[in-house]
Amino acid sequence: MTTRNNGDARRARSILTILGILGFVAEAAAAPPTDGVTAPSAAVTATAEAGDTAVRRLLSPADFYEVLKVSDPEVSPDGGWVAYVVTGNDRQADEPRSAVWMVSWDGEQQITLTTSSTGAHAPRWSPDGHYLSFLSADGNAGNAQLMVLDRRGGEATALTDPKDDVTDYAWSPDGRSVALVMQRSDDEAQKQTTRPIVIDALHFKQDEDGYLAAGHDDHLYLLEVETRRVESLTGGSGVNERLPAWSPDGRRIAFVSTREKDSDPDGMQDIDMMDAHSGATVQRVLRIYSPNRQKIQWSPNGEFIAYFLGEEPKYNQYIQNRLAIVSVADQRPRTLAPGLDRPVSSYAFAHDSASIWATIEDDGTAYAARIDLKSGAPAKAADGAFVVSSVSEAAGHAAILYSDDTAPPEVYALDTGKLRKLTHHNDAWLAAVQLGEVEDMRFRDKDGVEIHGLLVKPVRFAAGHRYPTVLWIHGGPNGQDAHALVRGGDQFQRQLLAADGFVVFGVNYRGSSGRGRAFADAILADWGHKEVEDLLDGTDQLITHGIADPERLGIGGWSYGGILTDYVLASDRRFKAAFSGAGSANMLAMYGSDEYIMQYNNELGVPWANTARWLKLSYPFFHADRIHTPTLFMGGSKDFDVPLIGGEQMYQALRTLNVPAQLVIYPDEHHELKRPSFLEDRARRIAHWFDSRLKPQ
Repeated sequence: MTTRNNGDARRARSILTILGILGFVAEAAAAPPTDGVTAPSAAVTATAEAGDTAVRRLLSPADFYEVLKVSDPEVSPDGGWVAYVVTGNDRQADEPRSAVWMVSWDGEQQITLTTSSTGAHAPRWSPDGHYLSFLSADGNAGNAQLMVLDRRGGEATALTDPKDDVTDYAWSPDGRSVALVMQRSDDEAQKQTTRPIVIDALHFKQDEDGYLAAGHDDHLYLLEVETRRVESLTGGSGVNERLPAWSPDGRRIAFVSTREKDSDPDGMQDIDMMDAHSGATVQRVLRIYSPNRQKIQWSPNGEFIAYFLGEEPKYNQYIQNRLAIVSVADQRPRTLAPGLDRPVSSYAFAHDSASIWATIEDDGTAYAARIDLKSGAPAKAADGAFVVSSVSEAAGHAAILYSDDTAPPEVYALDTGKLRKLTHHNDAWLAAVQLGEVEDMRFRDKDGVEIHGLLVKPVRFAAGHRYPTVLWIHGGPNGQDAHALVRGGDQFQRQLLAADGFVVFGVNYRGSSGRGRAFADAILADWGHKEVEDLLDGTDQLITHGIADPERLGIGGWSYGGILTDYVLASDRRFKAAFSGAGSANMLAMYGSDEYIMQYNNELGVPWANTARWLKLSYPFFHADRIHTPTLFMGGSKDFDVPLIGGEQMYQALRTLNVPAQLVIYPDEHHELKRPSFLEDRARRIAHWFDSRLKPQ
C-alpha cells in the first residue's frame, strides 16, 4: 500500500476508531503469517514498481503456496467498505485456509477481520452495517455454521448449532432475523455410524455432496438473531428449497424449489414466494428452465425479482445464462437484453432499481455492463483483455473481481465508468515472478468457422525458433479460455508449462462459451468431432507459423479437456506425449456412474434405444488400438463428476496394448483437487511427463 501523509494517517485512525476495530487490527498484526493469508506490506507498491527492472524468477509449482485467492466481494450498506474473502494454501496443514477481510472504498485501508479458518466464505453485511456475518466450517466436522462479527468490537460468534449444516443464508431487512438454508441433523442418525443409503431420486449423486440419499434435503429456516431460536419455514421429504431472498419490506421471502438437487428431471425449477413466518402458504411465481447457477434478488423498490434463465435439458451442457426479471404484482416475466447472445455470469441491482450491473462473458473476456431495466440495453463499463467474475452494489458503489493475463483476481471499484484497484494481496508475488507473454490467435477451421485461442509463450521467446508445444484444452465444454490468471485455472497451468520452456496453446473450440448460443450448441450429441477438428487445425496453425516443432507436440487437459485429449489421441498420431486428467473415453460406462443423467437422457437418448450413438461417442475406448501416445492419467478417488473409472479404463487399455501409460490417483479428492500438496504434485508430474518426452535429453 502507498505511504500516506500525516493528514491521511489521522483520518484513517479516526475511521478505525469509529468502526471500533482497532483490537482486530492489532490482533491480526501480531499473529504470525503461517497460513499464506497475510496483509500486503506497506512496501508492496514500491516493490511492484521496482520489479520491472529487478531480476524476477520463473513460475513454479511451489507458487500454489504463494498466490492468494480473492473472492466474494460484498459492498457495505453505506457503500463505504467492501468485505471479501482471501484464501491461501497452508503448507504445514496441507489445506486451504480462508479469512474475511474488508477494504475501504477509497482503497486506503485493507483490514483482516478474522483469523484464517477452513472454509470461511459468503460474507454478508447486516442491514445496519454494524455486523458482518460469514459461513465457516472450522472445527465443526465439515458442517458450516453462521458466524457473526460485531464490527464495534469482540470475537466472531456462532449463531447456529454445529450439528446442522448451513449452506446459505440471507439477512432480513430489519436485521432481526436470518433466513437459513440447512440440512438439520437427525439425532438418532447421528448415533448410527453405519447405515444403508436409501436412494429414490433420478439424480442420485453429486460431486462433493456424495450420494443424495432420501431425507437429506435442503430446507428454509428462520433464525431469530437475539434469541438464536430457529423455526422451520419449509419442509417435506423429496423437496429442496434454497437461495432465499427477502423482499425490501421484510414481509416475504422468495426462493428456489426443486424436487431434486439443482433441477428437476425435466430440467426445470420453481421460483416460489411465501410470507416470512412459519406455516405460511408457498406461492409459485414462475417455473423456469434451470441455469448453470441460479441467483435471485429483489429490486430495492420491491417491484421485481431478478433471476437467471436456462435452456431446455438437451442443451444442459451448453447453457448460456440469460438475465430476466418478473413483476411481483402480475408475475409477468421479461428477459433483459434479449439481443445479447452472450452468457451472463453475475449480477446485482443498482440502488435506484433502474438498472442492473451484470458480468458478461465475451470471446475470451468477461466485462461488466449496466443493463437499463426499461430499454434492456447493456452499456459496457470498460473494455479490454480481462475478466470480471463477480459484482456487488450498494449505495451507488459497485465492486467487482478483476483479473487479467498478468494478475490474479483482486477487488476493484467501478468508479464513474472506470476501474480502480482496491486490494493488493498478490502485488508482492507478482513483483517477484516473470510470466510468459499471452497472445490472441485467430484462424479458420476446415468448415470455415473462425476459431479463437490464447497462446502463452515461454519467457525470452524468440521469433523464428520452433518450440516444444503443448495443446492444453479447457474443460466444460461450456467454458472458455480467457484472459484471467486464476490460481489452479487453465491459464495458470499454461503459465507453469511456459515457465518450463513450452509454447502452450488454448483453443476455444466449438462448444465453448463466449461466442454465442449457436457456437456452443454446435457439438450437440456429436462429441469428439468438431472440437477435435478445431484443436488439430489450431495445432496446424502453430506449425505453419513456425512456432511449434511438429516432432515435439504434447496435449492434455482436465475434465472435458481430458475427454477431448482421449478423442484427439484416437484421431491423430502426431502427439508424442499426453496428459488426461479426470477424463473418460467409454461414455457408455458413464451412464449411471456420474452425475449427468439428465443430460444423457435428453441430449443423447437412453443407451438401449440409441446404442449406435453411444458407441460412436465412445470411440477412443473401442478404438484404443489406434492410440500410440504415452499418456499420463490422473483423477480423484472420490470424483462423482467424472468418476475415476474413466481414466482407469483407458489406462488399462493402453497398458494391455503395451503403450507407455501411468495412472495417478489422488486419495479423498473430488473433481477439482483441493489439497495444496496434490496441486503441486500434479503440476510437477505433468511437467516431468512432457519434459522427458518432448525435450532433448
